[in-house]
Parts: sequence; C-alpha cells; structure tokens
Amino acid sequence: MSKKAWIVSINMGYGHQRTAYPLKFLAKNNEIICANDYPDIPQSDKKIWDSSRNFYEAVSRFKKFPLLGEFVFYLFDLTQKIHDFYTKKDTSIPNFTQKRTYPLFKKGWGRHLIEKLDSKIPYISAFHNTAFMAEYFNYSGDIFCIVCDTDIARSWAPLHPKQSKIKYFTPNKRTTERLISYGVKKENIFLTGYPLPMENTEQEVLKNDIKNRILNLDPASKYREKYSFVVREKLGKLPQESDHPLTITFCVGGAGAQKEIGVKLIRKLKKQIFEKRLRIILVAGIKKNVKDYFEKEIINGGLGEFIGHGVEIIYANNFGDYYDKFNLALHKTDILWTKPSELSFYTALGLPIIIASPIGSQEDFNRRWLLKSGFGIDQGDIEHVKDWLYDWIDSGYLAEMAMEGYIEGERDGVLKIKEHIEKCSGF
Repeated sequence: MSKKAWIVSINMGYGHQRTAYPLKFLAKNNEIICANDYPDIPQSDKKIWDSSRNFYEAVSRFKKFPLLGEFVFYLFDLTQKIHDFYTKKDTSIPNFTQKRTYPLFKKGWGRHLIEKLDSKIPYISAFHNTAFMAEYFNYSGDIFCIVCDTDIARSWAPLHPKQSKIKYFTPNKRTTERLISYGVKKENIFLTGYPLPMENTEQEVLKNDIKNRILNLDPASKYREKYSFVVREKLGKLPQESDHPLTITFCVGGAGAQKEIGVKLIRKLKKQIFEKRLRIILVAGIKKNVKDYFEKEIINGGLGEFIGHGVEIIYANNFGDYYDKFNLALHKTDILWTKPSELSFYTALGLPIIIASPIGSQEDFNRRWLLKSGFGIDQGDIEHVKDWLYDWIDSGYLAEMAMEGYIEGERDGVLKIKEHIEKCSGF
C-alpha cells in the first residue's frame, strides 16, 4: 500500500491485540494505537476503560469459586450472550450492551482519540467499540472492523446498522450471517478469514512445521497408514524423525484464569519431561504475576530443574515482544492447549487444540466451532492426563485434527484484508 492506515486495538485481554498485530506492517508510523492506553489519553476516558477491564478480569478469576463464582459470571455473561441463530425474533434490535455504550460516546468517550487522528486514511479497528467511536465522532475516512470470534453477539453491530458506514472483515461464514441478521448491509461485510501471523503462514515454513508435528502426533503411524494419500498430497515426503520432542504449549488468558492447569500438567507428566520425551511451554503472556506463579509452583513442587530443561515459560513486558516469542514457539509446538479464545483460529496452522473450559458466551461458541469442525477436543481430567493424552497420540487422533485444521482452515486473512482495504480506499 502506498499509503498507511490507523490500526487500533485495546489491551484488555490478548484477543484484540493478537488480531491487530499481523496488520502492523500497514500501520502509520508502524504503530498499533492502543485506544485505552495511549500517551495523552484523557483521564475520563481511561477511567471508563480501566473500570471495564478490572471488572471483567475480576469476574473471570472469580468464576472458579464454586456456586457463587459461577452465578456471578452467569449474570455478567448475560450482557454479552450470543442467542440462538435460528429464531423468529428480530435480532437487529440493540441489546443491553449497545444501550449502555452509546450514551458514553454522547458524554465524550473516545472523542479525543478520533479527533487527533488524520481522517484521510483508513481506520482499522480490532474491537467493535473503537470502530463505533470513529463513526460517532464523524471520522471521514473508511472505517473497518475485524471480527475475532467464530460467532458474535449483537454488540458487534452498530446501534443503527443500516445507516452505518463501518465495513467488517469476518473470519467465517457464521459471523457474516450474524452481522446480516443484526442489520449490517451485505456490501459492508467481507469474508476474509482471521488474520494469522504471516511468519507462521508462509507455505514452505508451515509445511515443514507440520511435517515434524505429524511425526510427534502419530508415532505409531496409525493416521498415516490410513490417510497416506492425504499426507503425500498435502505435505509430501516426511523426514525420518521430528526435529523436536513432543511439545505442548499451554496458554493462559489475559485475565490470568486457568493458570493452575499448566502447573498440574508438569506435575502429572514429570516422568515424560525428565526422560526428554515431552516439552511443555507455559505462556504467561505479559502478566508477571502469572510468570511468577508458574516459577514458584514448579520450584515448590520440587521440579525447579525443569525450568529451561523441558519446561519453558514465555513472558515479556510488552505485547509486541510476547507476540513474537509466542509465534516463534508455535513452529515447534505440536499441541495447543487453551481456552477457546481467538486462538481457536490458529488451528489453521495445523495445530490440534485441547480445549480448556470456556469463559464467556463467545468462547462457548468458539468451542462449539472447534468441535464441529474436528479441529479440537475438550480436555479430560487432569488427574489422568497421561492416560488420555497418550491414548489420543497413539491412536493418531490428534494428528488427524492437525491435518483437518491445516486442510480446512483459512490462512490468508492478512492478505485478503489488505486487498479489500486497497480496493475500498482507492490505494
């Protein structure tokens, strides 16, 4: 592109940042704008953003408490609930979240950000509210919004969708259909796929990653014997042995929930790690408290010598560095273990996903998509992880999921988004 665009995200959790970062090469000044944390953000705006993030993170962590935690989260989740797709109801009617959000714009929330930007170039948002801000405060250039889940609530569409100029990039058919049902004009929706990191999608690099992965996920050749023609056609000849041991990458969400699973994995699979047959990568992201928790619990469990020797912890003090480390680690990852967040789309890299418990309505739908597509499977009882995990590996079950994701998944999201921006904006 001869011109650049504003790429706007928020640092509430990782989903919206992970969606924006593959497009950084399109960004003016090579910079992602963080709408809730930019240098001269008004205190009134920051207060609104911070209260929203603090509440979400607190509720997410509290969810694990029996009965009361589940009930509190249930009440919160009603505000972002995705309703049944097949219904006679008019789903274009604004929901509770929309009615609560737009009055904040009326009070000036977001005005400072939009008015400081040059409105002659495209504005690309990885979060719906920041797209709505641009339209509300009359941003004159094109406004784009990237959808980062497999299904979405009414809150993703503007208050008055038929009058809106916001254009959407959707990751799958269902989100396209949802936006239409919410009243968004068809001509403002482009089905592009999710924007995966280009350093992981380059065809020869990706093929090499999967060739080595299949050897680890199908040690008894059960999958390859049954589907040898598929492997030959899609991957070609495999190497004699993998270039890395079986590797599980376990990801903790932005709120730090479910971090206990990572520690339990190491304790239950310590024999395999000790024998160098297994490597576990724990992803703490940019949460130092999560990194410290991992280190403390591993050391207290008498397994401190594993850190750096069979166990790796990914941590950085900023999202950009974390994002680079994480994408690099994926080249040698065989199984991605995570709650069904935006990482669900990473199955297109040929990564089978072990699904941790969903947190929120959108993750329930992401889980449903993974299961129906054959890309992922629910985690079993961690107490017996050695039994069911290696059963899935020995049967070639996870290898089949890896190939299913690789064959069926959409990986060209970044390039398709770029093409549509060029066409729409006349670049």
